[in-house]
Amino acid sequence: MENNNDERFSPIKSLLGLLSFSTIIPVKQYTSIEYMTRLVWCWPFIHLIVGILAAVCGIICADVLHLNPFFTSVIIYAFLMLITGYNHLDGVMDMADGVMVQGDPQRKISVMKDSSVGAGGVATLFLVAVLTIAGIYSVLDYECIAGIIICEMVAKSSLLTTSLLSTPSNNGIGCYFIYSTNIFNYILSTVIVAVIAYLVGDIIGIIGLVGAVVAGALIAFIAKRNFIIANGDVLGMSNEVGRLMALLFMSVALFFL
Repeated sequence: MENNNDERFSPIKSLLGLLSFSTIIPVKQYTSIEYMTRLVWCWPFIHLIVGILAAVCGIICADVLHLNPFFTSVIIYAFLMLITGYNHLDGVMDMADGVMVQGDPQRKISVMKDSSVGAGGVATLFLVAVLTIAGIYSVLDYECIAGIIICEMVAKSSLLTTSLLSTPSNNGIGCYFIYSTNIFNYILSTVIVAVIAYLVGDIIGIIGLVGAVVAGALIAFIAKRNFIIANGDVLGMSNEVGRLMALLFMSVALFFL
């Protein structure tokens, strides 16, 4: 993002900046990272749109192309990864490598920041991807297409939960998101997300949000225990695990409800 000292804050430019930052949608709008992250609490609402597009992709695969639920689930996951530019996958691998290595926080952070990827990172990414596809398959098996919309939206609520509960590093893009997340905008964002989730998926939507918040808190705890601080890699892990946990919680709820 371009940083222009003479730039004035614009909510529209901030939202478009978040959209450009987290997707490959060709938005020709740039703003500074400081101004962009002022509205970080709106991030779930941007990914509500991404979730709707993923649900449309699933409907086309299932009802138009008549693909089986497994093939449809794989395509939906691939669509989500493509449209988000594989934005958080490196975070999954990097954080996993840092957690797996033995040593003090400085040692773990250095491994997390290393450009090379270890076996732990590759294996963790594989598990997260496979389990997410299984989760998509599960909600589709219950004919809950709304679950696709909800899981993508609340993945960002997971990221915000981690941001709220974490101590930022001294550098990197991730610190801007953490600094910009406070208890007031977090509660506002979560309440609005809860209302949307309920309108889209009834009580199942609320349960999906709970799963994402639990995931965000868990990732924040793991990061604090291993690294003390959190960075963009930790937030990336939170996003992907948040989507997975939302699908898991919704799948269990769909069985019992």
